Amino acid sequence: MISISKRSAVEPFHAMDILAEATRRKAEGRPVISMAVGQPGHPAPQAALSAARTALEGGRIGYTDALGMTALRQALAEEYRRRHGVAVDWSRIVVTTGSSAGFNLAFLSLFDVGDAVAIARPGYPAYRSILAALGLKVIEVAVGADTGYTLTPESLERAQTEAGIRLKGVLLASPANPTGTVTTRAQLTDVYNYCQGQGITLISDEIYHGLTYGAEETTALEIGGEAVIINSFSKYYCMTGWRIGWMVLPDELVRPVECVAQSLYISAPELSQIAALAALGATEELDGYKAACRANRDFLAKRLPELGLPLLSPMDGAFYAYVDASRFTNDSMAFAKRILAETDVAVTPGRDFDPLEGHLALRLSYAGTMQEMVEATNRLEKWLA
Repeated sequence: MISISKRSAVEPFHAMDILAEATRRKAEGRPVISMAVGQPGHPAPQAALSAARTALEGGRIGYTDALGMTALRQALAEEYRRRHGVAVDWSRIVVTTGSSAGFNLAFLSLFDVGDAVAIARPGYPAYRSILAALGLKVIEVAVGADTGYTLTPESLERAQTEAGIRLKGVLLASPANPTGTVTTRAQLTDVYNYCQGQGITLISDEIYHGLTYGAEETTALEIGGEAVIINSFSKYYCMTGWRIGWMVLPDELVRPVECVAQSLYISAPELSQIAALAALGATEELDGYKAACRANRDFLAKRLPELGLPLLSPMDGAFYAYVDASRFTNDSMAFAKRILAETDVAVTPGRDFDPLEGHLALRLSYAGTMQEMVEATNRLEKWLA
């Protein structure tokens, strides 16, 4: 049982607090532009919506196997062959209730209370919170220009030495949130081999795959079969609210994960699985959304430094700009609240992603429309001046 002290150790995700306030202001009729969360500006693919309508009209939506619909698992295996040239047995694929469930299932199946897991700093705050809630030790490893903005064997070894502990797991995201970092094949190979040599489980967060802009997009499956892969239909497939994702597991982990999934979730929603299966064929439509994200990225890469908000990392993937706000504030949370209150633009404080240096940073999502990017930066320019 998780104690009260463990629960209180889980920190709030301030982006969601900002989003809630933005939603409240919008309901009051305010002209709010949200750049706070990774919510795609494009709806779910038309094929997914059509498949869901047909399923609803049939009226028979129920449980599926805990591991997910066979047809969806087989289609995902085919996607790995088509996109990455990797042969994956569909029996190793587990459909989950969003990537969040995937992380829960991975952590619960792989680790015991007190085990240490490394994550990047800055990094997605939910990693830290979920690990802490499960009684695991979070080892935050700083990434920056000197590490290529990603984890490296050297930084992981140094972190273990400084903490006086041996890692049981490493969680690496590529493309990464909030930095937009895409870990190269060579970098990922180095981390994979290091983990294999140290008896560490590598968890590869690939939920922003499909949203890379000229950088090398590599799944850990191309390197070896021992990593745990977590992916989602939320980002590239524009299906955040459908809460549907998947895992690819080593053979020996499939049954343990299935047992935990049966108890926690029974199964991912069948309606979302039906829609997800149809979404896999919507590449042309989705690549159009990717092109819109690239245009937003290129616009912000030029515009934000003009506002005095230089980039802290390259925007190689995902749809985030992580910027240095130190010219204007040393309290990113208070600053983000003021921006929303005085400009109706919602951004995320860097404190969410980096407990040590995030007070000087902001994250801006460019998942919306170009019109929103232009209007938001125009408002910020006037306000910051």
